[in-house]
Amino acid sequence: MVLTGALLAFSTHAQTIHSPNGRLALSFALSPAGEPTYQLRYGPKTVLQPSRLGILLKDAPGFASGFRVERLDSSQHDDIWTPVWGEVKSIRNHYRELAVTLTQTTGPGRQLVLRFRVFDDGLGFRYEFPEQAKLTYFVVADEHTEFNLPADHTAFWIRGDYDTNEYIYSTTRLSEVGPATYRPTPEISTQTPIAGSAVQTPLMLRSADGLYINIHEAALVNYPALQLLVDGPRHGLTSTLAPSAAGPDSKAFLQAPAHTPWRTVVVADNAPAILASKLILNLNEPCKLPDVSWIKPQKFVGVWWEMHVNKGSWSYSDATNLKLADTDWSKLKPSGRHAANTANVKRYIDFAAKNGLQSVLVEGWNVGWEDWFGNWKEDVFDFVTPYPDFSVAELQAYAAARNVGLIMHHETSGSVTNYERRMPAAYDFMRAYGYAAVKTGYVGRIIPRGEHHDGQWLVNHFVRVAEQTAARRLMVDMHESVRPTGLHRTYPNWLANEAARGNEFNAWSQGNPPEHETILPFTRLMGGPMDYTPGIFQIQLDAYAPQNKGKQVHTTLAKQLALYVTMYSPLQMAADLPETYERFADAFQFIRDVPVDWDDTRVLAAEPGDYLTIARRAKGRDAWFVGSITDENARQQPVKLDFLTPGRRYQATIYADGPGADWQKNPMSYRISRQVVTSRSVLNLRLAPGGGAAVSLELVGAK
Repeated sequence: MVLTGALLAFSTHAQTIHSPNGRLALSFALSPAGEPTYQLRYGPKTVLQPSRLGILLKDAPGFASGFRVERLDSSQHDDIWTPVWGEVKSIRNHYRELAVTLTQTTGPGRQLVLRFRVFDDGLGFRYEFPEQAKLTYFVVADEHTEFNLPADHTAFWIRGDYDTNEYIYSTTRLSEVGPATYRPTPEISTQTPIAGSAVQTPLMLRSADGLYINIHEAALVNYPALQLLVDGPRHGLTSTLAPSAAGPDSKAFLQAPAHTPWRTVVVADNAPAILASKLILNLNEPCKLPDVSWIKPQKFVGVWWEMHVNKGSWSYSDATNLKLADTDWSKLKPSGRHAANTANVKRYIDFAAKNGLQSVLVEGWNVGWEDWFGNWKEDVFDFVTPYPDFSVAELQAYAAARNVGLIMHHETSGSVTNYERRMPAAYDFMRAYGYAAVKTGYVGRIIPRGEHHDGQWLVNHFVRVAEQTAARRLMVDMHESVRPTGLHRTYPNWLANEAARGNEFNAWSQGNPPEHETILPFTRLMGGPMDYTPGIFQIQLDAYAPQNKGKQVHTTLAKQLALYVTMYSPLQMAADLPETYERFADAFQFIRDVPVDWDDTRVLAAEPGDYLTIARRAKGRDAWFVGSITDENARQQPVKLDFLTPGRRYQATIYADGPGADWQKNPMSYRISRQVVTSRSVLNLRLAPGGGAAVSLELVGAK
């Protein structure tokens, strides 16, 4: 319901509203120069000191100063909504709102509305540009929203970059953020770092006096993604936006009425409460799809990891300098290493059918992989022409007969204009051959040249992909995309994104440090699910090919199982090879059992960069699953089972690090044990260095 409050006097230049529980306080005021400012407090503690708000325009006076308050409107809202899929069965959307209408006293007298929503767990606010004769079409040169912190907080951050999120996280004081403290990532092919000291959102902060603060954005549509410039000595953060192909002073093209995305500040006095927040989802629009019955969270295997570990290749031949339009692919000499061939895909389909996995992803099925990477070529892929050894029709029939779905792969190689004009035909092709989902990729520099992965043009493209796939009842998983901002509420067919440094980096780079997976839930996953591709069992990768010497996944095997619970996604890959899972059939049982859709989630213990333990209840039944992970340090993690239904007995199957387990020295040692437990029981999980534990809790006699 919405309750509209009384209109406040026009002469009021300062206003404070509190969260529903009264603990969080948002104050708005105008400076003597007519600059909009805000500040945020959590009980007696300062979250944000007075911070200015402003939008700079190209070739016109900006929205930064010279304002008077025209009106102040307050309201409150409280309802409960049900997500199509997710971490919980229902979500409460409860906030108090302040809408400030401002009029500039100089120039054309344009109006701006600042809308603030204060939840018990944080703040969301945005700029709104009402329809008015004095403002129609305009160009945003930059946004200067400030987040002024009261002290030199600890920050968990990756460098500001317009084209990639695939960095290793640094943990430093905010004053130490800068080029000298960037974690090196030489294996990233597409980088456009922001000059000076800049970080990406979501940015996780921890204060010395016990506050946890997360800064991000919600409902990113028709606007560039948010980056933050860091003023270390002042403990200040100022927003900045990715430029467009039109130039560095042309970042967003808008037409009134219009608004920016929501800027979000999630606040808590403990780390688990940050992960439990649903503020970003609540700031997104409700589901726009009239029918969601066809959207199916699922687990899948795929022709994917074998290419990363040098057992196969995406390309059919060793030829180079090929042109899509005039190449006779049937006459190319095959290399003998092409993984996406009909016989091999059938093997994955058989494995999925045998183990109750819903789908098979196939990468490298379509022509063009011989010359796809880093060449800024317009027409690399057409998304409808298979290689000679890949029979689309035969595999459609084979998969359907075994009740297994197929996931198509569309790598654009950064040529988004090419993909835009081919999307309708590509999606119709998928429908014709029984593909229910697509994984898209955007590796490389963007075409049109001058556009960026984080710019307005690409942000709108990602939304168009969600809309066009939904129109054909297709699900989508986007890689190398802009980081998510809760739009999966509005488009629930948009199951997942990559948009961060995934598990694949362990195959061919310096890898991900053991703390990586303990930071990602507090950063990248704040905006939405991540396709992290967990489940690697053959940790030491030289077992696959000699060129992998020295390469390994930087976790234990048991931690790979725990990631299915701690790294939420409704689309989870069993990323290793079928033959590997057959060698470790007892450990693979957890992947078979663990759901991807949940009725309840409890964050039992957490500290960013150190450890994380989460329990989740399966959708529609009384079964729980626990994941517990640590960084490079060994830990003892007690887990109280008081979330279980009192009076019931559960079979606990514990997949734990084995004797001597260590992510470097002995990563594949694991032990499986079983015991009967109740809501009064406590499990004491031993986590090895870089390790973890996964637990299934099923009602006794339920199976």
